[in-house]
Amino acid sequence: MYLNCHTYYSLRYGTIKPERLLAIASKNGIKTLALTDINNTSACLDFVRLSKEYSIKPVLGIDFRNGAQQQFVLLAKNNKGFQNINAYLSKFLHDNHLEIPKKAPELEHTYVIYPYQQHNNFKLKPNEFLGIKPEDLNKLKFSQWNNLRSKLVVLKTVSFETKKDFNTHRLLRAIDNNTLLSKLPKSEEGKPNDKILPYDELCETYQEFPELLDNTLAILNNCTIAFDFSQETPNNQKSFTENEDSDYELLKKLTYEGLTYRYKNPDDTIHNRIKKELDIIKSKGFVSYFLINWRILEYARSKGYYYVGRGSGANSVVAYLLRITDVDPIELDLYFERFINLYRKNPPDFDIDFSWTDRDDITDFIFKTFKNTALLTVYNTFKFKASVRELGKVFGLPKAEMDVLTRGRYNINQLDKLSQLVLRYSTYIQGFPNYLGIHASGIIISEKPIHYYTATFLPPKGYATTHFDMVVAEDIGLYKFDILSQRGLGKIKDAVNIVAYNNPKVSPIDIHDIERFKKDENIKYLLRNAKAIGCFYVESPAMRMLLKKLQVDDYLGLVAASSIIRPGVAKSGMMREYILRHRYPERIKKAHPVLLDIMPETYGVMVYQEDVIKVAHIFGGLDLGQADKLRRGMSGKFRSRDEFLAVKQQFFDNCKASGKPEALTAEVWRQTESFAGYAFAKGHSASYAVESYQSLFLKAYYPLEYMVATINNFGGFYRTELYVHEARMHGGIIEAPCINTSFSQAIIRGKTIYLGFMFLHALEAKTIENILIKRQQNGAFKSLDDFIDRVPISIEQISILIKINTFRFTGINKRELLWEAHLKISKTTFETHIITLFKAEKINYSTPALPSTALENAFDEIELLGFPLCNPFHLLETPTSNPLRAKHLINFNNKIITIEGYLVATKNTKTSNGKKMHFGTFLDHDGNFIDTVHFPPVAAKYPFRGKGIYTITGKVLIEFDCVNIEVQCLERSTIIEDPRYALKSSNSTFQNKKSFADHKANHLSPMSPKILSHSKAYDNH
Repeated sequence: MYLNCHTYYSLRYGTIKPERLLAIASKNGIKTLALTDINNTSACLDFVRLSKEYSIKPVLGIDFRNGAQQQFVLLAKNNKGFQNINAYLSKFLHDNHLEIPKKAPELEHTYVIYPYQQHNNFKLKPNEFLGIKPEDLNKLKFSQWNNLRSKLVVLKTVSFETKKDFNTHRLLRAIDNNTLLSKLPKSEEGKPNDKILPYDELCETYQEFPELLDNTLAILNNCTIAFDFSQETPNNQKSFTENEDSDYELLKKLTYEGLTYRYKNPDDTIHNRIKKELDIIKSKGFVSYFLINWRILEYARSKGYYYVGRGSGANSVVAYLLRITDVDPIELDLYFERFINLYRKNPPDFDIDFSWTDRDDITDFIFKTFKNTALLTVYNTFKFKASVRELGKVFGLPKAEMDVLTRGRYNINQLDKLSQLVLRYSTYIQGFPNYLGIHASGIIISEKPIHYYTATFLPPKGYATTHFDMVVAEDIGLYKFDILSQRGLGKIKDAVNIVAYNNPKVSPIDIHDIERFKKDENIKYLLRNAKAIGCFYVESPAMRMLLKKLQVDDYLGLVAASSIIRPGVAKSGMMREYILRHRYPERIKKAHPVLLDIMPETYGVMVYQEDVIKVAHIFGGLDLGQADKLRRGMSGKFRSRDEFLAVKQQFFDNCKASGKPEALTAEVWRQTESFAGYAFAKGHSASYAVESYQSLFLKAYYPLEYMVATINNFGGFYRTELYVHEARMHGGIIEAPCINTSFSQAIIRGKTIYLGFMFLHALEAKTIENILIKRQQNGAFKSLDDFIDRVPISIEQISILIKINTFRFTGINKRELLWEAHLKISKTTFETHIITLFKAEKINYSTPALPSTALENAFDEIELLGFPLCNPFHLLETPTSNPLRAKHLINFNNKIITIEGYLVATKNTKTSNGKKMHFGTFLDHDGNFIDTVHFPPVAAKYPFRGKGIYTITGKVLIEFDCVNIEVQCLERSTIIEDPRYALKSSNSTFQNKKSFADHKANHLSPMSPKILSHSKAYDNH
């Protein structure tokens, strides 16, 4: 009898979780229920999937509203009707200018329910009805509609379960309307009694109008919706060619054509693996999936795009031969069943990484090439801190009070009632969907129209996006194509091009010659010594330390390290155990024989996701389907589902039946569970290692060019400053931007690197474009006057260029140039030059001699680039006399030392009992790394105080050749006063106001429109 029910996917309106709605209905004796979320279909498929568990017949529809104003409800008679409704809603979600009309369209296979209207000249079509709410019944008795009961139905809206839900609803409506709760219009709210009534009570409410009950029941009985969640066959595009048979022939042809490219002498092992994989791919219906991926990457290669195919797809030799991946699964003995197996019902996926500059074109190609295509959504939910701020605004709390609440610095008993309400309801709405976003990479290509499953919305990217997420997509058999972007590939691609223009005599680089890279001694040296700054996935402080501890210098070692670094392995305690067994082989004897036999390559330690399947299958006695379900369940997406819990129980039962000690079973389960959700598939790690080798090769042989590419792609783990420093450590000469040499990005000439204009804070893109166009059209600028003549520019913009010394080619001090620019450029809004026949004669002003120092230049660089181009230790107020350097620490194991370091990176984490601690990365005076650990007492007493040079006192700890300082005291050193704004005269004091005024005129005005405190400016950077 319920035709209008909402879940919390009626965004910022409803309050009930989909499964909870079914549970409430079942408890109240409801046998059929219509889900009609407001302008949203996110819950629909899950609602249908879960309804069987509650013995409820599901009906799907949509509540069409403008804001809170209900226009009509559309119900689907069947799947075709649901498709029509989805397509209709999507028109409005694709164009925000459209408003939902009061009159519903004529859609086949649908019912229309209008809210009650008193006048009866409202013509109703055969499939249209008027909904009567309980509060409308008295009006109905005296209305002419009372004589047309055949067109009337029960319209009992359901949005809440409890009074608290209704209060939450009002808060959500206030958030949605961006208004104080006290000013929320009643028209924007639902009714407090919009709750489910027991079936008998609802019938009793309408007992005077039995026709309404009959009509409602007839509609519900006439609606049937069904989706197949068995996943026996995929619902993606069925065939790539004309039919599935020709698809298979094409896949087989392409696979065997790839043999000559990948293998010189393919043996029986390879041929048998190919046959096995092709048979499974065909039997599982994944042929078109492979071919679509092949077509996408064929297009990418035709455009010269770099890409990396990774994830469990790298376990497939067919994918390797189709050039979807660059990982040889035969060489690595990769477990194909991790990707696809006969027992696996859920669909596989490939993760394809592209350069961040190429990804959009690939996405565009996919949407233009394949018919039924959409991006997948993600549910952006209310997070606690954001909820506190939103509700704080709704209740009218001052910002200062909201800051106290979000930081957690309060005693709950000392807060006023409003603040307590904010905290209470912030906790309640935490996890509620707030709005729909875009999945980082997921694209689906279905056989049926996308609207068969869902409505779509149109985010700024301009591509239709589903209302359901990747988990629901998998449930319904729609496996996604993961098209991701990363800057690592952009760095590699750009570096190859930079090497070509800076070293024209060097032969073209084959960056895909991974086999050669694996044997290269220079690359091995970089790996063993963790000299990998800028290199993909191996440059972070944690990875640098791990490489040192493992002394990795080969491909398989790097593959293992790529997975060991993941949080799960460390959490399980097996990272340390792996290091111990790697460094001290005698310790391998301590491994349990069964585990060592399962995982000999990793010394009996679980390192990869495949290990979970192997342990579950061999140790736990599960079949491959159950083992993979267990592995997937541990990822967190399905952990609470009954099927996962049943498999977990089966694991323990099998171990007990086979006589394994309970303690051993519990320990194996603990290790497995603690890291399985975070560990990589081995093929995934192997794919990462391939990209690491490519970047390591470039770093080993062309470090300056590679650093330029890294800088231009906005770095990696660290800020730009560290990559500039790394280039200097490799002999690079770093130059600030030059008006006649620099471009938007950094460039290199020999060993000299000119930073690009784009790195200057507040320099506008239009200014950069004008400079480059004018320089290309008429050559280099000859003087400041020549520049001002040719480039339309404001005084604010040219001041940036002068202060960073881009006009140094003139030989004129930049302070004098600033005076000249101020005199020659109007401070009013500058308009584009109008070309005239004759040039006006330039007035030459005489400017005073105003020298600037290297220190002043450094502070200009800090202001405009974010960092100085000199050694930051030169900016200390009191130069350090401490001779201790990072390279000396190896000689001070377990000794207390004091050393100075320039902070470049921090990592904040928590101990097992929730206390804050930190890891720090510093540079010493010579530019070498210092790594520190700050345990909770020290972290609380000596917090980091922003960027700068710190005096570090602590104990040197050396483990596995890796040096750390356990910090006991941390103090930031004082830097010199900003010389640009310091008061100075020949006598170092000012004798009178006039001398101060003269100083101000000479030293302040041309430099900046307002005087900045250096310490603040430096801290902010």
